Amino acid sequence: MALRKVAVLLFPGIHLFEFGVACEAFGYDRSDENLPNYEFVVASEAAGPVPTYNGFSISTGSRFDEVLDADLVIVTAGAEADVPPSVIATLQAAYARGAAAMGLCSGAFALGAAGLLDGRRCTTHWRHAAALAERFPAAEVDPNVLYVCDGRVYTSAGTAAGLDLCLHLIRTEHGAGVANAIARRMVVPPQRAGGQAQYIETPVPPRVSDGLAELMDDLLGRLHEPHSVESMAHRLNMSPRTFARRFAEATGTTPHAWLLRQRVLFARRQLESGTDSIDVIAQRSGFGTGALLRHHFQRHIGVAPTAYRKAFCPASQSG
Repeated sequence: MALRKVAVLLFPGIHLFEFGVACEAFGYDRSDENLPNYEFVVASEAAGPVPTYNGFSISTGSRFDEVLDADLVIVTAGAEADVPPSVIATLQAAYARGAAAMGLCSGAFALGAAGLLDGRRCTTHWRHAAALAERFPAAEVDPNVLYVCDGRVYTSAGTAAGLDLCLHLIRTEHGAGVANAIARRMVVPPQRAGGQAQYIETPVPPRVSDGLAELMDDLLGRLHEPHSVESMAHRLNMSPRTFARRFAEATGTTPHAWLLRQRVLFARRQLESGTDSIDVIAQRSGFGTGALLRHHFQRHIGVAPTAYRKAFCPASQSG
């Protein structure tokens, strides 16, 4: 999908957090950092203020007919009740012209009302999942994931999961470097793994004390070397038990799990940016063998390394 024009549909009752997520992800000019700048439109059915769920109103100079040529049309939370017919018609018309449709949180109900969830896997906030499945029985509702991309229809769970989805689209369109730079610009904390097949780069390591930050930064540059809890603890003059406890307190995970995740992320960047063999990448990332890399990559990312490279490495797609 060539992502150039992004539109958000403004209608009564929208929730401002998810609306802000769409604006922050696609409506902010970051061209001063050589990051993508989208044509961003917020459109309402008619002129005048549109009341929000939060108790005040928003006005925009754009109308629904201005979004029909958008590459991506977004409906934010607030659509779990009756969806205005004009929103449904706009979604249907834009999708028929080739646009992708995104429902953030309960915005999935608008996509369902437009018939875009029929026969598709989708998600929404867990509190609304049962209602979404009941109202649109032809949809396959998965309440256990952060977001779902099924064809040109994208849905997310509540609140910050919408940002995960937006970053995923940016990453798919522009690559990991761009998505990670935007995540850093937003000061987004490390992404939740959660067992989902997410393709979002973990932005920045957490800033921690007791020398842990410096150690983690150094380890990121030496992933190809063997590291153990004992060797890491020794560098900080701690016992392995104290080191493991402080590491978990600071990062929310174990040293082994953190190191494994960083190796997977390093391998992923290698797969995106070059055509070196799986065995070579396995050595560079510290897995040692291609078989071990394949095992952990599949478990963390949800696809095989070769399939991931085919989807996200431009060099592998040429010819």
